[in-house]
Amino acid sequence: MSSGTESLAGRVASLFDGASLPDPDPLPRWLAPLPRALENFGLSIAWVIVLVNLVGTAFGFWYYRFQFVAEPSVILPLVPDSPVATLFIALSLATWKLGRESETLNALAFFGCWKLGLWTPFVLVAFADGFLAANSLPMYAFLLGSHLMMAVEAFLIHRYSDFPVHAVAVAVAWYGLNDVVDYFVPLVGSPHHTLLPGQRIVDGTITHLSPTHEIAAAGAVVLTLTATFLTLATRVKKLEATDRR
Repeated sequence: MSSGTESLAGRVASLFDGASLPDPDPLPRWLAPLPRALENFGLSIAWVIVLVNLVGTAFGFWYYRFQFVAEPSVILPLVPDSPVATLFIALSLATWKLGRESETLNALAFFGCWKLGLWTPFVLVAFADGFLAANSLPMYAFLLGSHLMMAVEAFLIHRYSDFPVHAVAVAVAWYGLNDVVDYFVPLVGSPHHTLLPGQRIVDGTITHLSPTHEIAAAGAVVLTLTATFLTLATRVKKLEATDRR
């Protein structure tokens, strides 16, 4: 085998190398709910997960195409919540694999995957009739399943992140700002949350129906709060484990 072929084979093998996985911390099950074998498998195929999430990001931007037209351009970075979350996790895993990880990016990825991975299924179930009227059953099932998988992959991050307070603070600020402009105090125009059943675009303005708006807002705020708790609790438990060594 030529040296060039050997080098290429080595690079391919390194993508699935499980030997360099970070050691697990003795976290309680409620902070590390995935079986250890599943954690190891997910981390060993990190580049595959990166690619899947990048494809999901592209699909998500396509899915938001109609809402982009109706939203003021200045607010567009805050509109596509799920695609931005899948981009965060893709970048988090990629930078970890490249040895250039960012704790801020890791915290943003956990918040995004936990929050949007559960908020979307929450509204899909709460307003199932409306979503099924607007989407085929296969699309509905795809949206439900793919977002639940986002919540699952969030629990890979603790293996290579300590969730320091400054990183969690950035994630709280970003997703707290999202909650504010999505439901309570839009910076421009009307609230900017993902379109929900019953909403209409009238003369360039998006309508917001009650109580759909309030129910979606409650779910978003609760998930932001729980993401904050989970990341900080992980931080505390890791520090406690270090002190016991």
